[in-house]
Amino acid sequence: MADIWSCGVTLYVMRVGAPPFEDENDHRNFGKTMQVEHKGCPVQDPRRRSYFTGRHTSPLSLIFLATPVERISIADIKKHPWFLKNLPRELTETAQAAYFSKESQSFSVQTVEEIMKIVDDAKTPPPVSLHIGGFGWGEKEGDAERQYEE
Repeated sequence: MADIWSCGVTLYVMRVGAPPFEDENDHRNFGKTMQVEHKGCPVQDPRRRSYFTGRHTSPLSLIFLATPVERISIADIKKHPWFLKNLPRELTETAQAAYFSKESQSFSVQTVEEIMKIVDDAKTPPPVSLHIGGFGWGEKEGDAERQYEE
């Protein structure tokens, strides 16, 4: 539940540009935000109400509830019209379920262990060659100097 609250605080600050529970004693803002020590939802604050009306209606009023069991869940946020608006089709739950199903061509048949072994193997550098040819276009050492001498 603290994660939902933290997401709400972050969304609020991104939308309004100020912390959700302002106090004249600035040093108390953080404490009030973390301890749910407030009167009313910050979305209902008359000074900030315009940020959360019309097309900007968000689930914040359902996040900033003092009792954790009353707060909106992640599953409900993912169904909220505010969350779904302009969400790319490939990120919808239906598309994600289709992508991660075993019938999907993009579904990996490799186990997590197999994938981790590939990643670990890729971290091991290949053996170093004793001779590294001259970084040119297949020239042998001294070819360029001989060309200028002629």
